[in-house]
Amino acid sequence: MREIKVLITGGGAPGIMGTLYSLRNNFDNRKVKTVCVDMDRSAVGRYICDSFYQVPPASSSDFIPTVQDVCRRENVDVVLPQVTAELLKFANARKEFEEEGTAVATSSPNAIITANNKFNLIRISEKLNVPYPKYRLVRTWEKLIEAGEDFGYPFAIKPPEGNGMRGFRVVHKSYNARDRFFRDKPDSAHVDLETLHRILGDEFPELLVTEYLPGLEYTVDVLSSKEVHVAVPRLRRKIRSGITFVGETERREDIIDYVTKLTEKIGLEYAHGFQFKLDGDATPKILESNPRVQGTMVLSTIARANVIYGAVKMALDEELPDFRPEWGARLIRYWGAVGITGEVVSIV
Repeated sequence: MREIKVLITGGGAPGIMGTLYSLRNNFDNRKVKTVCVDMDRSAVGRYICDSFYQVPPASSSDFIPTVQDVCRRENVDVVLPQVTAELLKFANARKEFEEEGTAVATSSPNAIITANNKFNLIRISEKLNVPYPKYRLVRTWEKLIEAGEDFGYPFAIKPPEGNGMRGFRVVHKSYNARDRFFRDKPDSAHVDLETLHRILGDEFPELLVTEYLPGLEYTVDVLSSKEVHVAVPRLRRKIRSGITFVGETERREDIIDYVTKLTEKIGLEYAHGFQFKLDGDATPKILESNPRVQGTMVLSTIARANVIYGAVKMALDEELPDFRPEWGARLIRYWGAVGITGEVVSIV
C-alpha cells in the first residue's frame, strides 16, 4: 500500500497526539507522513510531526491560499481539519483542493452550518424524536429569568454557535460565594444570577437557555459518508476544562440510533461526533455536535475503530473495513510535554 501524506490543522490542539497515534498506528500498517499547520509557531506540532508550517488564523483571507501552498509544496494527499473555525472555509474550498490532487476530509458547508448551531441541532432532534433538553433562545435578562423559572434552577446557558466551554455557564439562583471561593477553581462554569447579570446586562447577543442535565456525559465518535459506517459512544468519567481525562467505550444502542438519525439527516461526512448528557431519569439528551475530529477520538482507535484514519481512507475513496469496536476500552489522560534543548526534542 502506497505511502501517503496527511496535513493536520490545529497542530497545537490538545488532541494532536491522539490524531498522530491514530494515523501512525493504522489498521493497514501504512506509512503515513504528517504535516502540521498552526497559527502559533511554537505549537507542539512543530516538534512531533514530520513537518510543520505556521499559517494565518482561519479568519484571515490568506488562510486557505497559505494551506494550499503548503499542500503543493508537500504533495499532500489529504487535509484533516481539527479546528471548528476552519471547517466552513475548507468546505467551501474543497473543489479547489481536489483540482490540485488533495482531498479534504470535511462535510459540506450546509452540514457544517447546521451541526455547529446548537439551536438548529435541538430543533432537528425534536423532529427525529431524539431526546433533547428543554430549551429557549433569549436576548434579554427578563426572558432569561423567565426561562430559568420555567426550567428550574440550576439551568444552563451557552451561545448557539459557541464551541468548547466558551460562553457555557451553569446558572444558580444563588449560592454561598464564600464556599465556592475555597472549593471551585477560578475557571468554574458555575455562576449565580447576580454575577451573571453584572456580566450580561439587560440585553445581550442571543443565548440558548436549556434545562440543566445532572447525569453522566457521553461523546460519540462517528465515521460517515452520509451513511454511518461506525458510531462509538464513550462515557466521559472524568472531565477537566471540557477535556476527557478518563473515558470508556460503552455499547449504547439508543445513542447509536440517535446519532445515526442525526448524521444522515444533517448529511455529515468523515470523522465527526456528538455529545449527550443524561437527565435526572437517565435519559440521554443531545448537547451538541462537533463536525470534525474530536479531542479524545483516539479512544475509538484504542477500541479498534480507528475513525480518524478511516476518514483519511474515505477521502482517498478507499474501501473501509467492517468496524467492530471493543466495548469497555479505557483511556486515562495525563499531563505530558515536549522538551526542547537546541536540536534535541524529548517527549516527557
